Order: sequence, then C-alpha cells, then structure tokens
Amino acid sequence: MLRLRALFLPILLLLASLWTPAFAQSEGPLVLAAASLQEAMNAAADGWAAKGHPRPKISFAASSALARQIEAGAPADVFVSADEPWMDEVQAKGLVRKGTRVSFLTNDLVIVAPKSKPQRIAIKPGFPLARALGNGRLAVGDPAAVPAGIYAKQALTKLGVWDSVKDNLAPAENVRAALALVGRGAAPLGIVYATDARAEPAVVVAGVFPANSHPPISYPVAVLTASRNRDAEGFRRYLISAEGKAVFRKFGFGTK
Repeated sequence: MLRLRALFLPILLLLASLWTPAFAQSEGPLVLAAASLQEAMNAAADGWAAKGHPRPKISFAASSALARQIEAGAPADVFVSADEPWMDEVQAKGLVRKGTRVSFLTNDLVIVAPKSKPQRIAIKPGFPLARALGNGRLAVGDPAAVPAGIYAKQALTKLGVWDSVKDNLAPAENVRAALALVGRGAAPLGIVYATDARAEPAVVVAGVFPANSHPPISYPVAVLTASRNRDAEGFRRYLISAEGKAVFRKFGFGTK
C-alpha cells in the first residue's frame, strides 16, 4: 500500500498543478464600453462576478476611439457603443460575431451648467444658446466623432442654433471629459447624456433636448469575432437580461 501511495502521489500532485490553467479561466472578458457607461457597467460587472464568474475587465472611452482600437486588432471580447453607426462600422468589417448584436439601452440629451452657476434654458427652435454662453465655450464631445457630440450637433442643427455656437465649442475626447469641463467651471454649459449629469454632483441640468431633435440615442452590445474568452457571450447575455437591464435603469438609462 505504501508503495502504491508513493507511486501515485506524484501523479496526483501533477494533475492538481495542471488543473488551474487547463480547466479554470482566471480572467474575465475584456469589455470596451462607451465612456457614459462607467458607473452602470462597473455595477453590472460586479453583479456578474457575484454569480461566481471572473469579473470582466472594462476599458472606457469614446465609442469612436474604441471602434478604432477594435479595427486595429485590440484583443477585446465585447463592445458596447453609445450609438449604432460605430457598431455598424465595426460590424461591416467583419469584427462582430454573427447573431450577438443587440441594442438594449437608451438615453436622453441634456444641457448642463456648473452647480455653482446654475441656469435654466428652455430648449426649443431658435433658443438663445449663444447668449446663455456669454464669453464662455460650449463643452461637447468632439462632434466629428464622439457620439454625444454628434447627437449634440444634430440637435442644435435641427433647432436652428448650431451656426450661432459652432465657433465657440470646447470639443472633448469623450462625453465624460466634456462633463468634467463643466463640473470644474471651465465651461459655463455643456451637452451630455442625462445619465452623465446624474453621475456628476458638480453640475445641474439646465435643459432637456426634445426627443425629436436628434436620432434616438441607442446603445448596442456585441461579442467581437476575435474573442476567445468563454465568458464573453455569457456576460453579453447577462447585460441584455432582465436582471442586467435593471442594473442600468438604476443609473438612469432607458432599456429596450
């Protein structure tokens, strides 16, 4: 018996040492998520981890920047965009796994002001935005690429006030950077999502854009073709489940 134990003990120890890398995945999926999702996505990742899964790693930036990273070969697993066009571009290049794209969140567009210098603005056709800015600049996500900035330009154009402020912008690399400019008083007004305003105690909402002044704000999620993480699809399913959507609603998002 002692000889048998001496013979099999090294084998058992070897199998034990091989178990972790062979059968357990210690790293969660890498999720590239729009900057406006920071608090909500982190809460969703915590909820997923509480079920016994490795917590997803999340990288936040403008959807435009994330799309460029994916196109450049970033080893990511899941993409959540703040608009449909950037997901369209990634999908058109064959980088989205077939059958995984779902649009699941909505948002509103608002004007914010520093809490220390609040304003109330009635947003309607021809409203005096330039006068409300005074000598300051309007903080927005870069209208050439960042979804929040694109929505802002579309809304201001439809309302007939874009030309009055287009030369007085403070374009930022993402919506949270625009929010920060207003929060610290570097800009008297900014255009962000309603959920961003809710997340920043240093700003107040000055006005809400009519829903018909811009295309619907829609957040799609998809697993990327290059993903090899076995939890990527499971986490995507969790995000679009009733439980996952409930997490986002706590942070002010609408759900589909």
